[in-house]
Order: sequence, then C-alpha cells, then structure tokens
Amino acid sequence: MTERDENTGRPLLVVGHGTRDAEGVADFGRFLRRLRRRMPVPVAGGFIELSPPPLTEAVSGLYADGHRRVAAVPLVLVAAGHGKGDIPGAMARELARHPGLSYRYGRPLGPHPTLLALLQERMESVLDGTRPDRDTAVLLVGRGSTDPDANAEIHKVARLFWEGRGAGGPEQGHGLACVEPAFVSLARPSVPEGLERLRRLGARRVVVLPYFLFRGLLPDRVAQQARAYAASHPELDVRCAEVIGDCDGLADVVAERYEEALAGDIRMNCDTCVYRIAMPGFEHRVGAPQAPHDHPDDPADPAHTHTHGHGHVHWQ
Repeated sequence: MTERDENTGRPLLVVGHGTRDAEGVADFGRFLRRLRRRMPVPVAGGFIELSPPPLTEAVSGLYADGHRRVAAVPLVLVAAGHGKGDIPGAMARELARHPGLSYRYGRPLGPHPTLLALLQERMESVLDGTRPDRDTAVLLVGRGSTDPDANAEIHKVARLFWEGRGAGGPEQGHGLACVEPAFVSLARPSVPEGLERLRRLGARRVVVLPYFLFRGLLPDRVAQQARAYAASHPELDVRCAEVIGDCDGLADVVAERYEEALAGDIRMNCDTCVYRIAMPGFEHRVGAPQAPHDHPDDPADPAHTHTHGHGHVHWQ
C-alpha cells in the first residue's frame, strides 16, 4: 500500500500502560473496537508493559499496511512518568525499528470537562437516585505518583469536580459537602487517611470515586481499602463507584486529543515538570534520560533507545 502523507489519513495509535488484570485488558480491547467504529482513520493500540498486545505489535501492523505517519495518543489521565517519559521512550524505540516512521504525540486525557461529567455519572450511579447534600462528600482517588506535578493534578481534578457541585451552588441547599483527593499508591493521603479526614469533617456519606480509566488491580485495591474502612466505621455510609470505563464520552476525549495532535495544538503543562524544572527534592530528575519499559511480548532491544531531557516531545 502507498504511504499516507495527509494529516487527515494518519492512523490513531492508542498507547496504554498495561495491567496484569484480565478485565482491564478486556476493557482496553473493547475501547479500541469502539474507537474503530467511530474514527474515519485506522485505529491500533497496544501496551508499553505488563500485558499483550505490546505497542510494537500495533506499530508493526500499521507499518506493514503502508502507514509511515501516525498520531499517538497516550491513554493516561495525568502527565506523570508514563506520559512524559515511558511512552515517548517506547515510541523512540519504534522509530529506530521502523525506518521512515514518524509520529505526532497527543497529550494526556485529563483534566477535561467530559471526564468530570463522566465522574459525576459514576457518582450518581451509587447514590440510588438520591441527591448529594451537605452530609455527602466525595473521595477522589488517583493512582499516585513519584511526580509531584501529577499528584497536584489529582488535587486540581478534585477541586474542579467540586466547583458547581458543592453545597450552596446553583441549587441552594443541594450539593456535595466537599471533595477530597487521595491516592492508592506512592503518595498520600491514602484511601483510609482520606476517609478519616472526611469523617472528621462531618461527612455522613462518602462516595469513593476512583479516577481510573479501566478496571484493574489498583481500582480493586481502592474498593478493598474503602470497604475495610467502612467495616470499622459503621456510622459512615461509604459507597464505591465504578471506574470511568469504556464509553462514548471517553472516546470523545481521545478523538479530541487526536485532532489536537494533528493540528499541532499540544497544550502541555511544562511549568512544573520535574524533568525540566528543579522542583525541591527532585532536582536530580532534571534532564534525566528516558527509557522505554520492557514488555514481556516485545523482544529486548539491546540498544534500549533513550530519549533525553524533557520527555514529552512532540514528534512531527
């Protein structure tokens, strides 16, 4: 087949992190099929580690079909190490493996108004038709990262979710008492710490809202920790919502990030990136080389292609 040179014909390459959870892998596969039904260009996708299909398989398939220019969208919610370094590192390795290949890199999915609306739907689904009131709080739980900028973004999402949904908002007397952030790994407050804070603030009902795309081991851990806390605090009504999941709204956001990549409209937040700015305690990470993860289904590359410096580059 001939090479596709026009931007409008660039395939969409969806790059996920990977999970050891079979349900999470299945969610990713269903989401790719949803994108293929709606996108006017070829869609391929793969993981950078942990589970098949590996990214190199998706890239090789597009390359074999004659595509030399792709738009890669990282299927991540925040611009942590995966979006900033791991995925660009994996893509650099694919460029070395596939002569003539180039790509444009999209930005992470969140925060985005559509994602906030989807979170609201997940919250409402566990409230059984009742309206949030001054006794109701939300614990928004992110993955957690060693990147302070990524952790700060979870705080931002929590605040954005509360704005307009708080008590005394558009409908006086109705709305959430507060929305607090927490993390399931690598950062604090933990899920139990977040729940304890909300209990002390006077919440009588808490919706634990996992800020994750698909099912997996970490969302399962969030639910387990929430249930354990609830069992030891029967006076607090703790309800666990579902992850964002495979849905049209999520596909809308990915399609938007794809169009941004084609237009070169990549509004990355680089002001507080640890690979670029000497943040206190993270000075050693400025300009750190980025290497791709090793995927179990991807033959090891002895060269281990590196990118250097600020990892979320925008390849043309």
